[in-house]
Amino acid sequence: MAGPLTVPRLPPHDPGTPALSVVDMHTGGEPLRIVLAGCPEVVGPTLLAKRRYMRQHLDHVRRRLMFEPRGHRDMYGAVLVPSELPDAHLGVLFLNNEGYSSMCGHAVLALGRFALDFGLVPAPPADAREALVNIHCPCGLVAAFVECEGGRSRGPVRFHSVPAFVLAADFLVDVPGHGKVVVDVAYGGAFYAFVSAEKLGLDVCSAKTRDLVAAASAVTEAVKAQFKINHPDSEDLAFLYGTILTDGKDTYSEEPTTNICVFADEQVDRSPTGSGVTARIALQYHKGLLELNQTRAFKSSATGSVFTGKAVREAKCGDFKAVIVEVSGRAHYTEYLM
Repeated sequence: MAGPLTVPRLPPHDPGTPALSVVDMHTGGEPLRIVLAGCPEVVGPTLLAKRRYMRQHLDHVRRRLMFEPRGHRDMYGAVLVPSELPDAHLGVLFLNNEGYSSMCGHAVLALGRFALDFGLVPAPPADAREALVNIHCPCGLVAAFVECEGGRSRGPVRFHSVPAFVLAADFLVDVPGHGKVVVDVAYGGAFYAFVSAEKLGLDVCSAKTRDLVAAASAVTEAVKAQFKINHPDSEDLAFLYGTILTDGKDTYSEEPTTNICVFADEQVDRSPTGSGVTARIALQYHKGLLELNQTRAFKSSATGSVFTGKAVREAKCGDFKAVIVEVSGRAHYTEYLM
């Protein structure tokens, strides 16, 4: 019997086009493509400067990784870079079908596991049950806590967010095709508009995804046109990332509340959206619907996957009252491509 077929480590390729090696993961069904090697140097004294540099000079890398034939319109990516923060183990730039986001919770959950398994953080003691990974995201430093055994990750991860706050609550936006709609805008490392899908004539749990996408996109464009987004720390963070349609069940319950996030260029998050859960927890706490350390479950209407979240302590962001939010989920490896 013939032995196994031997193949070269890399297929023939144009030497002028660097080969990118990646690890593919997912959290709650939402993909994450992490670049291991092959990305040109991302220049800049700060992480936000590196984000600007990559957008201006290396966007071809994002397009290669995200779009077909290597990706798809809902692919998500991460490029690891050095951080200027002394407490950070790594810095990260997030990639999507439109550009570069400021925060991504499902990616942080996956990157925590990846960083531990690939030796990007000091090995924890053999008897440790959790390892700390400090990840510098464009929005700030995020602490991930990776469940482990024998120094290796096991899957569950939680993170503590940057200060999350409500920019505007219960204001009216004129949405074409839907009239005046009550909208909230909250920040969880990225800004989202929040609307109960029922106000748009839809059931977030049963409506067709294309109808939810169309409605969410209409809200996003309306808010961008009628409301100015601002962030007290940086103009780089002052943009509306997308709209999250909810089932309207914001009052505390032990039952999961369902939502769907449509972000970037009508990209659909398969997970409950980590930064969206962060912002939604801040919104519920702001409205007096949730107490500190009261855990809620959030379900994705796209896949049924679940994250949990809770406000762990109060904080400030500029003049805004804010909370630090803990989000928990489970990350998985899917593929290692050289």
